[in-house]
Amino acid sequence: MARSFKELDVWKKGIDLVVAIYKVTETFPGHEAYGLTAQMRRCAISVPSNIAEGFKRNRNKEFKYFLDIAMGSLAELETQLIIAEKLELIDKSKCAYNYELIDHLMRMATNLSKSLTQDRILRSTMHEARSTRKVQPVFNV
Repeated sequence: MARSFKELDVWKKGIDLVVAIYKVTETFPGHEAYGLTAQMRRCAISVPSNIAEGFKRNRNKEFKYFLDIAMGSLAELETQLIIAEKLELIDKSKCAYNYELIDHLMRMATNLSKSLTQDRILRSTMHEARSTRKVQPVFNV
């Protein structure tokens, strides 16, 4: 596994999402500065931030918890993009790119979460195998 969260592809893609959302919300009207603009930016920032925090917890269960939070933020952001599109604050072409990015990140986070679960299952199975192993007596004849 990576030694730093900065080595994780899902974290890097999360940073790309933040940049994309900042760029797209720059064109929003000023009266949205404390509304949809701020909310979308917070959601986007939450994704790589939670991935980094979970990684630093050094426990698979906690990492999975923070990945779940990141996925929740992705769902929130997708909802906010739909709202921005319906309010005609964003072009459909820009929405399409961001929807693809969100979908890709969701799949990456899901797969990473599943791998953490499988790793935990593998480790517990290995531990059980070691703890239930019977010692065979050795006889010198």
